[in-house]
This record gives sequence, structure tokens and C-alpha cells, in this order.
Amino acid sequence: MKKDRFLIVGLGLIGGSYAQGLKRAGYEVGAISRAAETVRYALEQGFVDSARTDVDADYVGGFDIVVFALYPHVMLDWIDRYQAFFKPGTLLTDVTGVKGTVVRQVQAKLRPGVEFVGAHPMAGRECSGIRAADYRIFSGANYIVTPTAANTPAAIARCEEIGRILGFKTISTLSPEAHDEMIGFLSQLTHVIAVALMTCKDTTHLSAYTGDSFRDLTRIARINDEMWSELFLLNREQLLSQIDLFTNQMTAIRQALSDGDTEALRALMRLSTERRGGFDKTREP
Repeated sequence: MKKDRFLIVGLGLIGGSYAQGLKRAGYEVGAISRAAETVRYALEQGFVDSARTDVDADYVGGFDIVVFALYPHVMLDWIDRYQAFFKPGTLLTDVTGVKGTVVRQVQAKLRPGVEFVGAHPMAGRECSGIRAADYRIFSGANYIVTPTAANTPAAIARCEEIGRILGFKTISTLSPEAHDEMIGFLSQLTHVIAVALMTCKDTTHLSAYTGDSFRDLTRIARINDEMWSELFLLNREQLLSQIDLFTNQMTAIRQALSDGDTEALRALMRLSTERRGGFDKTREP
């Protein structure tokens, strides 16, 4: 893949971090962003070799791999408008947090000779924009590829290789549907819980009294409402199922408290400790 030229469409936190990481790995990287200030910053910082605010056919057609770092609805519209600009053999991929509807919509609309393989970098920060970009967020993180029967083995392998180039620790393959069930629990439900904690009680003056536990639990409550509301609704059925799962367990804990059932509480805590230990092991070098 060393000769591949990458185009990043969208230079926010993730798109900017992709650009920076690929450039540092020795690849030629171009970018498109609607914001002139973002383009200027990316060029000044050396994140990209070239960048522009308009979508030019000759420019887009000069790249081998296109990475979409856009909201899902924006990506779908972009492909509708400009897919004629891709040269034959171009690989398209993305960073979108929902796959079931998005991947199949993209694949259904693509012209022959161009292939889309979905991917999801499981990394991020509580801030957004090109100035927050940092390729190091991918180190030790997980990267998920979501191919379908429409994809070729060669394209899947190229998409997986992007994860290795960027330094992800674990590269996994899931169907789009399995991805959405998993992400509904591991990512979207956790954001729901954080939002609920911050909105169920007026916390205006609580920052003077809190310990690390509340800060840690609500770290992701500083949330991009435009992006996450779209992701929640695109994955509505899976997220509702995960919320129900969590609600049932909260009900079980509440019942144990109401009954004064020490052993039931301790059993749940022991199970929690055991399962959390498995996550701690994955972070060891």
C-alpha cells in the first residue's frame, strides 16, 4: 500500500488524526474540508500534503483510498453528488459509529468499479475539531472492519491494513449488524448513562464536592449533540434494546436494596469486579 494516495474527506478530530497518522507513516495525504481555517491549519501543521475546500473532479480522481470522516447523512449525500469523480479501483472507507444502515446504503448506490468497506476506529476525545487531532489516540485502541458479501478479500485486507498503519492494537472484523449490536452496548449505552447522570439532578454546585468516581463516569457527557443524536437514531432498535437490558439490571439492584439483601448486592459486585478485570488485562503492554 506504500504507493496509495489517501484523501480524507472531513478534517475534524478523527479525520485530522487519520491525516496526521498516515502522513507520519510516509503516505501522500490530501484532504477536503468546507472550512478554510481547517484547511489552513492542516497545511501549516503538515498533517496533509494538499487540501482544499471545494470538490474538484481531477483532485478527487487522483487518490487511491478515500476516508470519509463525516456525519452519516453528509457522507451519503457526498457520495450521491460526487462518486463519478472516483477513479476505477478506488477504495472507500469511513469512521462512522453506525454501520447496519450506512454500509448497505453506500454499497447500494455505488457505481461499479468502486468499493466501500466500512470501518470504525474505537478512539476519540471529549473535544472536536482539527486542533484536537492527534494520531496517538489510536495507539492501543481497537479498530473494527465491517465487510459484507459485496466486498472482495483484497479490499477488506487493504482496509484492515489502514488500522495497522495507524497503530491500532486490535483489528477485528464484524458484520455491520453485529457491530451495531456491540456498539449499542459498549459505546452508545455508556453515553446515554453519562447524559442521564448529568441531567437527572442539578449538578451546578456539586463540582466542589465530587470525587473521581463521578468525574470518571461522566467524562463522555461532554457530548457532540448533533453527531450523537444522529448515531442514536440510526441505531435506535439496538440502543433501545441495550437501554432495556440496563434498566432491568438497575431494577434488580434496586430490589436488592429495597429488600435489604446484602448477599444479592455482594454477588452482583463480585460479578462486576470479575468482568471488569477482563478489560484491565486488555490494556496491559
